[in-house]
Amino acid sequence: MTAALEQKGKHAVSEPLEMKITVQGGVGTSEEHEFLLANYNVDSVGWGSPFLLVPEATSVDPETRNLLLQSKQQDFYLSNISPLGVPFNTVKGTSNEILKHEKEAEGKYGSSCPKKLLALSKEFSQEGTCTASKKYQDIKLKELYAEQKTLTEKEFDKRKSEITDKACLCVGLVNAAYMEQNLEIKGEKQGVVICPGPNIAFFDKEVSLSEMVKHIYGNTNILSDNQRPNMFINELKMYVDYLKKEITESTVQITHSQTKKWNAFKKNILEGIEYYHELFKTSSFFSNGLSNINHQLQEYKLQLIAIEVPQVEK
Repeated sequence: MTAALEQKGKHAVSEPLEMKITVQGGVGTSEEHEFLLANYNVDSVGWGSPFLLVPEATSVDPETRNLLLQSKQQDFYLSNISPLGVPFNTVKGTSNEILKHEKEAEGKYGSSCPKKLLALSKEFSQEGTCTASKKYQDIKLKELYAEQKTLTEKEFDKRKSEITDKACLCVGLVNAAYMEQNLEIKGEKQGVVICPGPNIAFFDKEVSLSEMVKHIYGNTNILSDNQRPNMFINELKMYVDYLKKEITESTVQITHSQTKKWNAFKKNILEGIEYYHELFKTSSFFSNGLSNINHQLQEYKLQLIAIEVPQVEK
């Protein structure tokens, strides 16, 4: 950083700046919030997705906010919709998804790509093309159909989904704010893309900013479902589900490096489960739900052990 500042002729600091460590992701109760601060000595804890249900804090159109309120745990999933190829949390039933299916029923794929902010793929043009665009998907689908006879139905469907799942984030992510403010949206109808974490499944009512802050600091409780698993259990479930999906949905020829990666991933989760056991054993937090937490840890451990990583003959 110092070298870059000096190169630009800017004022450079004489000593390292103070470092602050924050943590976020899946926090849902004041006890979890306090635990992270006390146990890991972090400077602050961030809350994200629950604020999508706080109109004072976030701009979300009524239709999408209502979808979030009504959706259950199984409706939130890790998707393939990002043009950048990064796993992207979303929810089933968004207006973007509905419009996309309507277009596909007419044999139309991809976005008109009006903003081109994510037109980063150099596969077909040095100027860059967005993988969610009609231009890119038309080329990729043409290539895929040319190979169709050499692929199994499962392989073909998977590869087609990998191409057509992509959504126009440049437009879709901002549309919720436009629609909430009744601003005109020009160009092709895209609907709304939204990226709530799976933790929002346990929040099912619209609340004020004051109520949300009170919930965070333990002065009220806005969770109506007392069955919400501990944040660490929810995280563990996400990793176990991911490994299962990776193995069961793999259609390409499995390599030694792939099995090595899966085995390492499985080993890391098992070690994580043992870490959690020791963590909860020595912590004064979560005492009320400790027996349930330990039962769930054991349950996921058995699920994980039962996952068979395919072996490749040498």
